[in-house]
Order: sequence, then structure tokens, then C-alpha cells
Amino acid sequence: MIHGTSDNFEREVMQAEGPVLVDFWAEWCGPCQMIAPVLEELEKECPALKICKVNVDENMELAQSYKVVAIPFLVLFQSGEVKEKITGLQSKEDLLEVINKYIS
Repeated sequence: MIHGTSDNFEREVMQAEGPVLVDFWAEWCGPCQMIAPVLEELEKECPALKICKVNVDENMELAQSYKVVAIPFLVLFQSGEVKEKITGLQSKEDLLEVINKYIS
């Protein structure tokens, strides 16, 4: 799992060839802690998917640029373009339903 920052976001997310799921999160956020194991499972089960975690407290400018107002906030990118935005705690099944639209 990639830890996204302002320094590597362009390279790791915007220039990535396949789909990238970005998790905007914070250490103090309970739902963020609850979704973390789900994202780890998705990373193992979907090798074509890159997952990038962006700590909103450490990367406020990134969070602001994607209009993050509640966390966890997941953004699915494909070829540098935002395809889906998902707010709040989600089940693995619900996330897979969204992700599978972009994995070939």
C-alpha cells in the first residue's frame, strides 16, 4: 500500500496506468481504522488495483483539492481521472462492485 503525499501523488496516482483507489483518512478516525483491513484485503485480492492512503492531517492541500469534507473518503482514479467518489465506511462487497467496473 502506497502512502500518498503531495510529493508523490502525481507519480503514484495521476500517472498510474491502472486504477488507483485513494483513501483519504486520519489516525483519529474510527471508521478509517475500520476500513483499513478491508482495503488490505482488496489489495491482496485485486492485484490490478493500486491503493494509496493519504493522511488528511499531513496532506491538507491534497484533501482540500479533492474537496474532502468527511472521512474515510475514497476516490477511484483511472488514467489520472476521477471516476468514483465514496464517502464513509463501506463493505468489501460494495467496494468491489465499484472497483470491478474499472479492472479489466
